[in-house]
Amino acid sequence: MTPAQDGALRPAQGTADVSVERLALAEELAGTGSASGPGDDARIAPPETAEYALRLGDDALVLAQRLGDWITRAPELEEDVALGNIALDLIGHARSLLHYAGTATGRSEDDLAYWRDEPEWRNAWLFEQPNGDFACTIARQLLASCYWFELYTALSASTDPTLAAVGAKAVKEVDYHRDHAAQWTLRLAGGTEESRRRMIQGVADVWPYLDELFEDDELVTRLAADGVAVLPSSLRAGAEAAIAQVFAEAELEPPAGRTAFTASGGGRQGKHTEQLGPLLAELQVLARQHPGASW
Repeated sequence: MTPAQDGALRPAQGTADVSVERLALAEELAGTGSASGPGDDARIAPPETAEYALRLGDDALVLAQRLGDWITRAPELEEDVALGNIALDLIGHARSLLHYAGTATGRSEDDLAYWRDEPEWRNAWLFEQPNGDFACTIARQLLASCYWFELYTALSASTDPTLAAVGAKAVKEVDYHRDHAAQWTLRLAGGTEESRRRMIQGVADVWPYLDELFEDDELVTRLAADGVAVLPSSLRAGAEAAIAQVFAEAELEPPAGRTAFTASGGGRQGKHTEQLGPLLAELQVLARQHPGASW
C-alpha cells in the first residue's frame, strides 16, 4: 500500500520540502511561459471546472481545520508537530484550489474560505466529522490519504494544466500523509488491548463516510469525459486496496457492510451533517468580526 518503492512501510518524514505554497497561477499552475506582470491575470477557470476545484479545495480546508484542533493536544510532541504539518499541507492544497475556483467569479481564496455559508460548501462528509480520540483521527486520515493519493496521482494527468500542476505537487505530500496514518494504524492496532480497541472503534466511526468519496455525478462525469476531472468511481479500487493492505498488516477487519445514509452523500450538493456549522463558525469568526482588515 505504502508509497515506498519496495512496498515496505517507511518512517514518516517532514513535508516542508514539498509544501504546496501559494502557486503562481500565471506560470507554475498554468504551466506556460514566464511569470506575468501585475496586469496579467492567470488562467480563468471555466464554471464547471471551478465548481470541481471548489469541491477539492473544500475537502482539504475542512480537514485542515479539524487537524488544527490537535495542536498542543496530541499524545506526544512529535505527533503535535506532525499533525500540524499535515494540516498546513492541506491548507496549501486548499489555497491553490480555491484560488483557481475563485477566478471564475472574481473571488479570492479568502472570500471563498471566510464568506460562504454552510450550504455553499462542497466538501464530503468524511472531512467535517469531529476528531474523536486520536485513533479515530488516524482512521479518518488513513481513509482520506488513501483516497487523495489516488485522486492526485490521476489528477496530475488532467487536461487542465492548473489542476494537473496542483495534483502533481499535492501527491508528494499525500504520499507522506498516507505513510504516517498507516504507521500509526499499525502501532495502535498492535499495541495495548486498549489502543487496539480504540483503533477498531475509530475505523467503525469513520467507515460509513467512505462511499461518498467515490460517487459520480453529472458534473464530474462531464469533466472526466473531457479529461479535466477524475471520475471518483475510478479511484475506489486503488484506495480500498491500499486500505486493505494496511488492515491486513494490522490484523484489522473492515466493518461489515455499508450504511445507507451515506449512499447518496450530500456534501457535494451543499447538504451537510450538523458538524460543519460549528467548524465554519470557528474558521470564519475573525474575518467576519473584522471585515476588510489586513494583517
